[in-house]
Amino acid sequence: MSSDKTAWRPRRLLVTRSAMGFAQGRAIVERAEAQGVEIVLLPGDRLALDLPDDPRRAYAAAKTTLAVVVAPPSKRRLQPIAPSADWRVDLAEGCPAHCSYCYLAGSLKGPPITRVYANLDEILDGLPAYLGQGTITSRNRDRAHEGTTFEASCYTDPLALEPITGSLSAAIARFGRWDAPVQLRFTTKFADVGPLLNIDHQGRTRMRASVNPRIYARFEGGTSAVADRLAALRRMAMAGYPVGLTIAPIIAAEGWRQAYGELLANAGAALAGVPELDLTIELITHRFTAGSKAVLDSWYPGSSLDMGATRRVTKRTKFGTEKQVYDATTMRELRGFFEEGIASALPSARILYWT
Repeated sequence: MSSDKTAWRPRRLLVTRSAMGFAQGRAIVERAEAQGVEIVLLPGDRLALDLPDDPRRAYAAAKTTLAVVVAPPSKRRLQPIAPSADWRVDLAEGCPAHCSYCYLAGSLKGPPITRVYANLDEILDGLPAYLGQGTITSRNRDRAHEGTTFEASCYTDPLALEPITGSLSAAIARFGRWDAPVQLRFTTKFADVGPLLNIDHQGRTRMRASVNPRIYARFEGGTSAVADRLAALRRMAMAGYPVGLTIAPIIAAEGWRQAYGELLANAGAALAGVPELDLTIELITHRFTAGSKAVLDSWYPGSSLDMGATRRVTKRTKFGTEKQVYDATTMRELRGFFEEGIASALPSARILYWT
């Protein structure tokens, strides 16, 4: 059981009939029972959510519910996930945190219930077919040394679910046994890395801490404190894992220079003295779509996060949708600041991308 006081524990676990046919599904039920979670064994494979009519209460109920389901073949066909990794591999879908800038808002349909996949072995068994087939790292001159990369935190925070699922530990161990140029990647806003420290990972998993300055961490409800995330990153690095910082979303609010300067200094202090530190940094500025803004406004009506039009421009994505990003002047200021600040505070770090 997790020792992290911020660790998430669902109030109820919905388990589909097919999920109980897999060892991982049964193991999740056993862990949940041991933690006192209400178990609801469904008669079929349809999720009976039974949510209140009131949108706010429905949101709260969904956020405290975990469903154990089976990933269909369509979910096991991997998609590229630029600029992070060659392929997106989903161990779960949904996140229990309460971030008022949530990247999943508007992209995952329906109530924000978290679903974890019982057929974990089937998912992992399908990965070798993608070896060497990606274009983000596999065929990128600057990142080819990372091998074929698989991102496990596109639609979830796998460490947040680990005390109930054990799925992340299983995936790390599988990559440790996979004698090939591969890398499992995950990013997290949680800090309970204890179960991961003694896994024979063989350096084939990169853990990144998703961080923001303390003044902006107020937008990240239900997560571990930023200082605890940095401490967890150090523990992972000391255990031989390659590590990283995902600084996201970068928010250009008043006082951002001082706030992010302090964050970089704190990160440098947290990682000081780690032998053979392998550190990457990913820089992601705040952006949103009209759809995600509408969803977030309904979920977090009291949030002070600025999603107005000031210093924003509309950018069309490759999928034909539109999103609001910072204007060119603001982006130049931000990028120049971070490139200079990282060189000073974290000189051994490699910036993987800026977006």
